[in-house]
Amino acid sequence: MNNTPLHESGTASPTAEVELELLKHPRESRVFLVETEAQLKDATAQLAEGEGLFAVDAERASGFKYSQRAYLVQVHRRGTPIFLIDPAALAPDIADAPAIFAELALVMQSAPWILHSASQDLPCLNEMGISCPELYDTELGSRIAGFERVGLGAVCERLLGLKLAKEHSAVDWSIRPLHKDWLNYAALDVDVLPDMHDALIAELDAQGKLDWAKQEFAHTLVLRSRAPKVDRWRGMSGMQHLKDQRSLAIARELWLAREAIAIKVDVSPGRLIPDASIVAVVQDPPRTRPELAGFRAFTGRARSTYLDTWWGALEKGLTTRDLPPIKLPAVGIPNHRNWSQRFPDAAARLEAAKAVIASLSEKHKVPAENILKPDTMRELCFAPPAELDENGLPSLSSLVGALLDLGARHWQIELVAPGFVSAMAAKAAETATGGDA
Repeated sequence: MNNTPLHESGTASPTAEVELELLKHPRESRVFLVETEAQLKDATAQLAEGEGLFAVDAERASGFKYSQRAYLVQVHRRGTPIFLIDPAALAPDIADAPAIFAELALVMQSAPWILHSASQDLPCLNEMGISCPELYDTELGSRIAGFERVGLGAVCERLLGLKLAKEHSAVDWSIRPLHKDWLNYAALDVDVLPDMHDALIAELDAQGKLDWAKQEFAHTLVLRSRAPKVDRWRGMSGMQHLKDQRSLAIARELWLAREAIAIKVDVSPGRLIPDASIVAVVQDPPRTRPELAGFRAFTGRARSTYLDTWWGALEKGLTTRDLPPIKLPAVGIPNHRNWSQRFPDAAARLEAAKAVIASLSEKHKVPAENILKPDTMRELCFAPPAELDENGLPSLSSLVGALLDLGARHWQIELVAPGFVSAMAAKAAETATGGDA
């Protein structure tokens, strides 16, 4: 390959019995930065010749940029170097990425991937036209295995006895040129993934949970991102202080102006103008453009540059007849915190279901939210199946069908459905006897 390695290092020495070995450099001594089409072609060819699963990671610039595109993609297989691919250099316009990375995407369809917390990285990889054919998620697998700490560093320590040097977890990956120590940090993430995968699979198999984990991995690949919330501007911090429709209208117009600028310049909105500045303007609106310019609580890097935009948004908010409602109409089931007063039967079912989940979580050492999503449990308890057994309670078959419709996996259903039937029957008997059962 026509690149120069970022560094040369030997294989890590065995882990000490008492003190964990600090891994500062990848054990794979060949690490290449891929910035040109020729380098990408070479990397793709070498990855095609590698063995086993693809260890994959991606770095975004969350908190710095508006977009969630990948600014670095790390790929490694046993028998190949670690490739640090720079999508910003190869495809400055993300719309061009699928064509540019088509050959790499095809090669990466040839074997399963290992990622840690895959749901974080899959969207930005899909945006590049690179999709995962089969997944092993070491973070999700660690949850199923019952590990108390599931961050990459913690899992690496537990399974491999290696402590990762993690000094650059919150850097701005859009900066160019990329710092050499950042690249070293990024290479570490995929260097350890193949060994972590092997150790974790053995652990899950020993616990009898490997099939559970595989069902969760497969489900991750078919998850769809949620539809954007209606009126996202209502999510600004400090909105609870705004009590009338006119104030909400001003907040909405300022938020929309900030959002348009953020998209245009690809900067995180809060770095342009903080939420607190918008709320301060809403609570005490300046009466003139110069007054807005001198408004001390109105801060941020885009304060002066886009002053005309902010003044226009403020004027629109002050004069528009399109006043938003104080509260949006409720969507979906009611908030479960109010069930005990308004929906006592649903509240009783939820209490019984929570007890079942808590017991299963303790027995199998799996977090309750991985046994069954809280939203799924609430949906089921608020609107149980209409099909009832001879005792007027949801039957096992109807509960199984309802859970399937709500997206629960087979292993989850096998665990929770029988317990739900028994718990709901016991709760109904308790209610019928006034609590004496």
